[in-house]
Amino acid sequence: MKKTNFKDFIYKNRYLFLQAYWLLYLPWFMYLENHVTTHFHVIHMELDNAIPFLSVFCIPYFLWFGYVAIAFCNSYLHDKQEYLRACAFLFTGMTIFLIISTIYPNGHYMRNTVVLGDGIFDQIVRWLWSTDTPTNLFPSIHVFNSIGAHIALTRSENLRDNKLVKYGSFTLMCSIILATVFIKQHSVFDVMTALLMALVLYPIAYGKAPENALERFRNYMEARRLRKKYKDVQW
Repeated sequence: MKKTNFKDFIYKNRYLFLQAYWLLYLPWFMYLENHVTTHFHVIHMELDNAIPFLSVFCIPYFLWFGYVAIAFCNSYLHDKQEYLRACAFLFTGMTIFLIISTIYPNGHYMRNTVVLGDGIFDQIVRWLWSTDTPTNLFPSIHVFNSIGAHIALTRSENLRDNKLVKYGSFTLMCSIILATVFIKQHSVFDVMTALLMALVLYPIAYGKAPENALERFRNYMEARRLRKKYKDVQW
């Protein structure tokens, strides 16, 4: 009985194992962070020079971590179909980012023109810069995943009609995107390429074809589970 309950639990939570993707992403990303430090292609646009440094934007920048996590958790708990789409959208984009950073090492020198003060926000940015190198920049994962989190939250069955969530999420998404350039983490080019990647991947991850494929996959897995469960039954 216990064995059956455990199998049912695993089957019921099988989509959670998609988060094992982080076991691929994090080591790969850390490898790039440790090895792409000085020799890289410089990413810069003239527009970057006109954007001021505003350390207060470190607040929405750090809110990104909770924002993406909440979007994942909400979709998983309330709308499995949207959770699968969100995984397809986000993980595909993140993998493309890793491949680009691997074959085209890149970074910027915009931090060299900033003089940090002693204010609390400047201190936070100083700490951020000491732990996060200005390399592996495009497409900006902060921007791309913020878009993905907004899509996941506003499409989820339990929140899609909630105007407070819709406008609040949109405001936070825009604040995070602006934060990437205001605290000199990214170039405008990184933002633009992240927006372009989101535009390309959205119809792929959220179109009819993935929906039909997911439905066929679910039907196959359910039929497989039932065959195993009732293999001794004589029909």
